[in-house]
Amino acid sequence: MAETAAPASAAAVAAGLLRKPLVVVTGKGGVGKSTVAAALGLAAARRGLRTIIAEVARRDDVSRVLGGTGVHEDELAPGLHHISIDPEEAMEEYLVDQLPTRALADVLLSSRGFSYFAAATPGLRELLTVGKVWELAQEDRRTPGAAPYDLVILDAPATGHGVAVLSAPRTFADATLMGRIARQGRIIDAMLSDPAQTGVVAVARPEEMPVNETLALEAALPDAVGVKIDLVVANGLLPDRFDAADVRALEAAPPSRPVRAAFVAHARARAQRAQLARLRRRAEAPVVTLPFVSAGMLDAPAIEPLVRALERAV
Repeated sequence: MAETAAPASAAAVAAGLLRKPLVVVTGKGGVGKSTVAAALGLAAARRGLRTIIAEVARRDDVSRVLGGTGVHEDELAPGLHHISIDPEEAMEEYLVDQLPTRALADVLLSSRGFSYFAAATPGLRELLTVGKVWELAQEDRRTPGAAPYDLVILDAPATGHGVAVLSAPRTFADATLMGRIARQGRIIDAMLSDPAQTGVVAVARPEEMPVNETLALEAALPDAVGVKIDLVVANGLLPDRFDAADVRALEAAPPSRPVRAAFVAHARARAQRAQLARLRRRAEAPVVTLPFVSAGMLDAPAIEPLVRALERAV
């Protein structure tokens, strides 16, 4: 009987991520997805990769952490850029690129009927958004004078909406069958569904609900998009400062607020480790951990421990 190949290490998988032109970072809301995207972007830029982090729906969480304005491909750090994709601007760019003249594009954009059609078409905003992400990852970009990037990191919406964004090109191509939108959808889907070109990082807190959602995403993603999760990042791992002897000493100590706080901290850390163990048992992708960052407001210095941890992983 042939031997089963050993699973790839987290470090090997993470290193492979940075060789792909597009990395999608997703996960349940509130798990620190944008923070992880920012830290991964800094780690990639320090490797010498010209990197851009793309946020969607006009969000600017990453730029607030790294100190940018977050609209038009701003450079936030040496080699690291950021853009917040506005679906309306993506629509304008797409029409200008696809139609024979700018005047015709302007006529459509100013048409109330076309605006109603665009707003009422399910999934069109997602298609335009991911189309712009695709454009950022091209060597020959359609934006006049725009330089290509070695790596595009998409800070995707929370899990369910993130899958909808990634599957939009395939959905439109299947629905329209013919025409420019169908052709464009197939071209974009060919990249998104190619594991050699698109990597996926799922971010989870080591807690029951985020772990459940990550495992569900891992099961659903291959059918919905065509790629698997490459790496799971368990973010916000609390330190477990107490061993068995410490716990016995706390139990013997007179009740007080510090003692109760210590018990609560110990219980949370132990619960996290139980969920982390479950995640590692059940996830097919390798799992790396990032420490909990205690800061009133996250900024570049505050997330430096996360950047260093990801640099070690990649």
